[in-house]
Parts: sequence; structure tokens; C-alpha cells
Amino acid sequence: QVQLVESGGGLVQAGGSLRLSCAASGRTFSTYAMGWFRQAPGKEREFVAAISRSAANIAYVDSVKGRFTISRDNARNTAHLQMNSLKPEDTAVYYCAASFASSWYSPPPQLPHAYDYWGQGTQVTVSS
Repeated sequence: QVQLVESGGGLVQAGGSLRLSCAASGRTFSTYAMGWFRQAPGKEREFVAAISRSAANIAYVDSVKGRFTISRDNARNTAHLQMNSLKPEDTAVYYCAASFASSWYSPPPQLPHAYDYWGQGTQVTVSS
């Protein structure tokens, strides 16, 4: 079992920044890849970013490249999503997730069904 708790969401003006954190507990943090997803009202859950177990492989959806940075600290059992230059279209509930479907260096999965555990989500609202 893995428990994930997100924090750091809030209301920010367009162009602003937020840093989301995901605190993990349960199984050893370095044994799973981490991903961030988001879901806006009336829309399907969307992949945002993911990082491999080693942190050597990282993937982003095109719409956030150059603005968002995913990271992980295996010693502190945490993952982060630094979000800069936020846009109103980034408004959504953001979820972190854990996947056991990859090896140490392999690219992290980008599909929701590859993730085994999910946090409860944190709301990010970007005003124009």
C-alpha cells in the first residue's frame, strides 16, 4: 500500500507560480515512478508530468513544457511539481500518483491506468 497526500494548491493570478508537493508513505518511495495528472470540470483526467524511479527520465505534456518542472527526493519520500507562468487553462484539480510499472531507469508511464495509487487531489485555480 502507498498513501499519497498532495499540498500546495491555491488561487493564483495568471503568470504566477505554485509549487505542489506530494508526500508518500507506505512502500519504499524509490520503488515506484511518480506522476502528476490534472482534471478540469467536465474534462477527462490529463497527464501532466512524470518522473522515473531514478529521476533520470522525465516526461511532460506539451502544454506545460518550459513552464512546469517535476522533481523527486527519494530520501524524503516527496515529489514536487513547480508550476511557473501559470495560465487560466491550467485550472484543475491536480493529483499525484504512484506507478510500479517501470524499472529504475525506464521512462515513466503517462497513462492513468499504469498508476496504482492516487492522492486525493489539490485544487489549482488560475485567474485571468
